[in-house]
Order: sequence, then structure tokens, then C-alpha cells
Amino acid sequence: MKKGIIYAVLAYLSWGFLPLYWRLFTAMPAWEILAQRITWSFVFVAVLVTVSKQWKRLKSVGSSRRSAAAIVLCSIFISLNWFLFIWAVNNNHVIETSLGYYMNPLISVLFAVVFLKERLSPGQWLSLCLAGTGVLIMAVQYGHIPWVAISLAVTFALYGLAKKIAKLDVLLGLTGETIVALPVALGYLFYIQSQGTGTFASLPFFSILLLMLSGVATAMPLFWFAKSMQLLPLSLVGFIQYIAPTTSLLLAIFLFNEPFTEGNLISFSFIWLALIIYSFVTFKKSKERVVPVSQADAL
Repeated sequence: MKKGIIYAVLAYLSWGFLPLYWRLFTAMPAWEILAQRITWSFVFVAVLVTVSKQWKRLKSVGSSRRSAAAIVLCSIFISLNWFLFIWAVNNNHVIETSLGYYMNPLISVLFAVVFLKERLSPGQWLSLCLAGTGVLIMAVQYGHIPWVAISLAVTFALYGLAKKIAKLDVLLGLTGETIVALPVALGYLFYIQSQGTGTFASLPFFSILLLMLSGVATAMPLFWFAKSMQLLPLSLVGFIQYIAPTTSLLLAIFLFNEPFTEGNLISFSFIWLALIIYSFVTFKKSKERVVPVSQADAL
């Protein structure tokens, strides 16, 4: 279990510190950063798939219309999520990104009701109501809906739904998703370069090197997360996941100097209370499931 906790903490700390990484490229438009991220992510995972000799397996999965459609949807949703995150970080909306990822488990629960027809317990409904109240408070404070937070939570929750259909491991899943997005990314990069508006070639060598490593920065936390899921109960991973938005929130307040008002605190307090109730209900359910299994001596 100790190794699993280390993998989970590494994954979520990496995601939490991602705003620091993308802030290194504030001179680049968000669309160009996204295109570079997709390209270098593909290069990195393609090497891994080649070394592990899994191209045939990916091809066989892609031959299924259902799986292929799911991979396309995954690619669309994760690309939108990446773009929104990069844009938000480089436009001083890191607090909203943290709110979005705090909300993500609750949005996923809501989607489970809408799309998978799952039933919620009273505690889960209470969590959703509290989260909705928190969002409304922030909307009143801002004078508009916190669209960055909601969009990040919704796109990632939709990505999770599509992943359930695709049923691919982390490596093949990311490979398939980047293959789908790669033609658009490369086409965009070639276009802006031909128009003289691309910034990649004019970057200092060190910045180019860092951008090329975006594939590693994208893939490694996913691999660590997948490993932690193999070694830890889902309920424990559920608690650890809040390291990421908490880290981003602290960066936003203390490093990026984004204003964290009294209204923000009230709004976040509703979200945090919702997550405490949600986590308690989830943990209780997982404990209830374990009892009959252990009594039956099943593996």
C-alpha cells in the first residue's frame, strides 16, 4: 500500500504543480501550446507503444466502431480540457481551475445519474446541492457564471464517461487520443508557421526543450495514477485526489497573487463541505461492500 500512496501522491502533486509549468510559456497562445502538447505527447507514447510492441493491440481495439467512437470522444473532451486549463492558467484564472477540479467528482456523480441512470443516496444529493450553492455564490460575486471551473469539470467528467466505453489502459488510451488529435494539431502548427505567427521557432533553446518535454509531463502522472489504482482502494485514491486542486489553489493565492476574497472563501467552503460529505458517503459504501466479500473469503 505504501508504494500505491507514493504513486498517487506523485500523480496528484504533478497535476497540482502543472500551472507552474504552463506559466513558462505565457508568450505563446494557448492554442499553440495545446498543439505542441498533443504533438509531443504523441511522440512520447508512440515510442513507449513501439518498445512494448502494442501497436497491433491498439489497431484491434480501433477496429471496433464503438471503441473507435469512444476514443474520438475522449480525444475531443481531453483536448478541450487541456486547452481550457492552459488558457486559464496563463490568464490568471488558476483559482477557478482549482474550483473546477474540486467539483469534478461531484459532476461525475451527476452525470452518472443522467447518463447511467444510477441512483444517489441522500448524502450524495446533499453534496450536489451544496456544490450548486457554492457555484451560485461565486456567480453572484463575479457577476457571471464561473464558466472556466464548470467547463473544466464538465469536459473532464465527459472524458471519464467516454473512457468507460473505450476500456483502454493508460498508454493505449493516450496514444489513441493523441493520434486522433494529431492531424489537427500538426495542421495548425504548420499553418501558423507559414503565416509567420508561430512562436515555437523563436523560443530560447531551453524553452523549446521544456516544451518538448510536455509529452513526459502529460503521460507520467497518468502512469503513476494508473499504478496507484492497482495498489490502493478507490476510496483512498478518492481522498488523495484533492491534493491537486489544493496545490493549485495555494499556488494561485501565494505565488500568482490572484485575489481570494471573502466571497471566494464562502463559495469554496460550500464545495469543501460537499466533498467531505461525498467522501464520507463513498468511504462508507466501500466499507459496506468489503464486508460480504471478506466473509465469503472471495478474492
